Amino acid sequence: MTKALVLGPGQGKRMEARGSLMVFKATEAVTGGVLSLMERELPVAARRITPPHVHADRLEAFYVLEGRVNFKLGSEEVSCGPGYFVLVPGGVSHTYWNGGERPARLLVIHSPALDGYFEALGEMWSRQDAPSTEQESDLMRRFGMEPASA
Repeated sequence: MTKALVLGPGQGKRMEARGSLMVFKATEAVTGGVLSLMERELPVAARRITPPHVHADRLEAFYVLEGRVNFKLGSEEVSCGPGYFVLVPGGVSHTYWNGGERPARLLVIHSPALDGYFEALGEMWSRQDAPSTEQESDLMRRFGMEPASA
């Protein structure tokens, strides 16, 4: 990247999976793989929540903008509203879902970048039949994530 990047509201690389809209503001291609950043909308009744998983060598950070987002972090469960920040280091099992009665919005940062996974996940979810949990688990493994028990 040789110059600054400025994106307005709604601009970025749009993807959808599990009924959730994701707009990537920073991708692997733009950051040289250092990080990816997405704005994600979580509907009240998602088709399926993100399976619990572990990143071996990646940080994942969440900043809640609107609504309530529930996180399961190892054996602990927390409910977070606007302004809450959650940092998940590699090796910690986690998942998250909309914990409120209206849509939620959050920023998600991965370091190193992980937008390639979400692109593949979006393709998987765009098919007529929703993918099985095993298909999603196989995809996670391809991108260095290990499915964890709930």
